[in-house]
Amino acid sequence: MESAIGEEIIANNLKQFLLVLSVSLGVATLPQVFGWFRQIPYTLLLVVVGLGLAIADVRLVTLSPGLILLIFLPPLLFEAAWNLHWSELKRDWLPILLYAVFGVLISIIGVAIALDQFANISLPIALLIAASLSATDPVSVTALFRELGVDSRLVTLMEGESLFNDGMAVVAFGFLVALPLGTVQLGLQPVLVELFTVVGIGLGVGCLIGFSISYLTQRFDLPMVEQSLTLVSAYGTYLISEDLGGSGVIGVVTTGLILGNFGSRIGMNPRTRIIVSQFWEFLAFFVNSIVFLLIGDQIRFANLRDNLQIIIITVIAMILIRAVAIFILSRISISLTKSEISLPEQTILWWGGLRGSVAIALALSVPDILPEREEIIAIVFGVVLFTLLVQGLTIKPLLEKLNLLGDTKLRESYLELVARDVALSRVLQYLQADQRPGIDQEFYRYQETLIKGEITELQIKIEKLQTEYPNLQNTTMELFREELLAIEADTYAEFVRAGRLNKELAPMLQQVLQPGNGL
Repeated sequence: MESAIGEEIIANNLKQFLLVLSVSLGVATLPQVFGWFRQIPYTLLLVVVGLGLAIADVRLVTLSPGLILLIFLPPLLFEAAWNLHWSELKRDWLPILLYAVFGVLISIIGVAIALDQFANISLPIALLIAASLSATDPVSVTALFRELGVDSRLVTLMEGESLFNDGMAVVAFGFLVALPLGTVQLGLQPVLVELFTVVGIGLGVGCLIGFSISYLTQRFDLPMVEQSLTLVSAYGTYLISEDLGGSGVIGVVTTGLILGNFGSRIGMNPRTRIIVSQFWEFLAFFVNSIVFLLIGDQIRFANLRDNLQIIIITVIAMILIRAVAIFILSRISISLTKSEISLPEQTILWWGGLRGSVAIALALSVPDILPEREEIIAIVFGVVLFTLLVQGLTIKPLLEKLNLLGDTKLRESYLELVARDVALSRVLQYLQADQRPGIDQEFYRYQETLIKGEITELQIKIEKLQTEYPNLQNTTMELFREELLAIEADTYAEFVRAGRLNKELAPMLQQVLQPGNGL
C-alpha cells in the first residue's frame, strides 16, 4: 500500500514538472513566432504568461521555500559566479561590497521604518518584510544588458551586488524571523556574532570545496566527470554550509568564483571549459524558465487586493530607500577609489534592482505560527510583481534615454568579418600546402585567386570599420590577449597533469592572469 502511494506521488510530481516545463518551453518559442514579443525579456514574458494562468486559476505547482532555496537557487548562484570574472570583480570590489552589505542594511531599516510609521505594521513584522525584500534579483535585467551591449562594468556591478546581497539578506532574515517569536533579542553584539559566524562558515566551505575540485581536475581530462563535479559542488556546498550553520548562498558563490576563475583554468582544457560553460548556461535557462513562470502563476489576486494599500507604501518606500542607498554609497565608493560610477549608471543600478525568487522564498519561509504570515506573503508577492513588470519592462527605454546602450550589433558584425578573414587565411594556407596528385594545377590557381580576392575585400571592410570606429581595434586586441592567456594556462595545466609541475603553479597562474601581466 505504501509503495503504491509513493509511486502515485512520484507520478503526479513528474506530470506537474513536465507540465511546467512544457509551458515554459512553449513561451520560449513565442518570440520566434510573434516578433512583437522580442521586445520583452524572456523571463518577464514567463511572468506575464504565469499571471494569465493565475487569472484562469490554473495552478501548475505549489511553490515552497525548500523548492526555491534547495533546488532552484544553488544552480542560479553557481552559474552567475562561474561567469563573473575575478579581474572585474576585484576592480569594483568596494562598490559591490558597499551595495551588498550596507545597501541591505539601509534597505531593511528604511523600509521597516516606513511600514511601521505609514502602514501601522508592528516593527518586528515590518523588519521581516523588509528583510525579505532586501535581496535583488536582476537576472532579466542583466540578460537584457548583454543582449543590448551595455558596458560590462555595469553588468558586473549589478551581478556582484546581487550575488553577495542574497547571502546578506538570507542571514538577516534568519535572525529577524526569530524576533516576532520572542526567541532572540535585537542587539549589536549578537547580530555581529551571527553575521561573522554564518558568513565565515560559508566562505570556509566554499573555499575548501572550490580549491579541492580545482586541484582534483588537474589530474585527469574527463569532460563529463568534470561537468558532474561542478554540479555536485554547487548543491554539496549549499547543503554542507547550511548543515554547519553557515550561509549556503555565500558558500555556493565562493565555490563558483573559484572554479570559474581558477579551477577551470588550471584543471580544464578549452574543450572542457566550453562544455561545462554550456551546461551551466542551459541549466540556468532551465531553472529560470520554471521559476519565473511559477512566480506569476502563484499570484493570488484577492490577497493582493486586500493588501493593496500596504503594497503601494512598500513599493514607494523600497524605491526611495534604494535611491538613497545607491547614490550615497556610490559617492562614498568614488571618493575612496577614484573610480567613477557615472550618474546614468547609478540611475540604472537604482531602477534595475528588481526582486525575485529569493524574496519569495524568504516570505514563504515565515513560520505558520505567525498570524501575519499570509499578509507578509501577499505584500512580498505584490512588490516582486511590481518590480518585474514595471521596472523590468521600463529598463530598456531608460537605457536609451540615458545613452547607455552599447554597440553590440556593430561589434558582432566586426567580429564576423575578422573570423571569416582568419578562416579564409587558414583555408589558403591549407590549399598552398596540400598539392594532391590528380588535381589540375589550374584548379589550384583558380581557387587561390578566389580566396585571395575575398580576403582582400574582407580586409578592406575591416580597415574601414577600424577607421570609423577606433574602439573596435581594442576589442580584437583584448580577444587575442585572452586567447594567448588561455594557451599559456593550458600549457601549465598539461605540465601539472604530466606530473612535471606541482601545485605551486597556483600563485604563478594567478599572477599571469592579471591584466597587464603574462603574455
